[in-house]
Amino acid sequence: MTSLDTAFVRAQFPAFSEPSLQGQAFFENAGGSYTCRQVIDRLTRFYRARKVQPYAPYAASQAGGAEMDEARARLSAMLGVAGDELHFGPSTSANTYVLAQAFREHLKAGDAIIVTNQDHEANSGAWRRLAAAGIEIREWKIDPVTGSLDPQALATLLDDRVRLVCFPHCSNVVGQVNPVAEITALVRAAGAVSCVDGVSYAPHGLPDVAALGADIYLFSAYKTYGPHQGLMVVRRALAEALPNQGHHFNGTVLTKRFTPAGPDHAQIAACAGMADYWDALHDHHFGRSADGPAARAARVHDLLRAHETRLLTPLLAYLAGRNDVTLIGPAAAAERAPTVALVPVRQAPQDLAEALGRKGIMCGGGDFYAQRPLQALGIDPARGVLRLSFVHYTEEEEVDRLIAALDEVL
Repeated sequence: MTSLDTAFVRAQFPAFSEPSLQGQAFFENAGGSYTCRQVIDRLTRFYRARKVQPYAPYAASQAGGAEMDEARARLSAMLGVAGDELHFGPSTSANTYVLAQAFREHLKAGDAIIVTNQDHEANSGAWRRLAAAGIEIREWKIDPVTGSLDPQALATLLDDRVRLVCFPHCSNVVGQVNPVAEITALVRAAGAVSCVDGVSYAPHGLPDVAALGADIYLFSAYKTYGPHQGLMVVRRALAEALPNQGHHFNGTVLTKRFTPAGPDHAQIAACAGMADYWDALHDHHFGRSADGPAARAARVHDLLRAHETRLLTPLLAYLAGRNDVTLIGPAAAAERAPTVALVPVRQAPQDLAEALGRKGIMCGGGDFYAQRPLQALGIDPARGVLRLSFVHYTEEEEVDRLIAALDEVL
């Protein structure tokens, strides 16, 4: 198969057979996706049969620990990194905060960090607060018209004082997919470390973190069809160099260095269901393969992106023909994720979201923690935007319904 089998995909998600959701088209996936049955099944099994302290010398405990180890091993392999480079935490915001505290200890006054004003606040606010420790914060600004980040503008900010550059793989309102490999090469050449927020990109296909060249890569399992966990890759040499943020007796265990509190055993174990789902997608569409996990994940990544790009194209064409809404970000589907933020001319975004909800279109209006990019684009965050976001389990018929509903409410 070369095109996505959406019937097979939707059969993997219990939400699509849930009576209370019938007739509803889900267009708020940027805030969190539906959970696949593989994750739900693993989570249920853990709570029923393995909800004990893991790694103790009895069967239920050994089974629970093995599932946690399985999640780390399989997902890290799909991401193209070593198992001890993948860290789990309660959310991406929490992981970023803990990481920022490690850098607070690691850096010295006068060192510089570069952040952007394209970011969701999670990958910006925690770093900006380090100014209180004497760290210089430099801002890589978006184009005030397009919302895009220019790598050449970053080059002018880089010097021998910069230690860290934090930027998004994709903004949760601009939608443009940034050239991560190009940016991380610039950062590396300047002798700095790169931190990439992948929360708004990973739902559209797991990235090959090694190929991207990122030193740190963060994303959320609850947006990639899994439980409410944050996943964070920190390359080994950097993780070893940063100060331990966990209990002092865990400091020699790399995967515990950025876990101040005990991990959520059940949710980590359930993350292995994400790998089950990715493998099921691969085998259904491409057949079983002796290729490694990263290669199989790359095929699925391209399959999902192709499907989403095909569905996004008519929506963007429809919006281009209207003069009562302004699209944020690129007008070409291939250049962006299917996260579409709109500025209506007349109605309030929240009012439009409510009107669409009455027509079976589930979406949202607001600032989506993206106040900085909205302000940079001249948009009042208090008014916000209408955001329509979908992923690969969305069907063509649902996009058609969205367009028809927009035609009525606008």
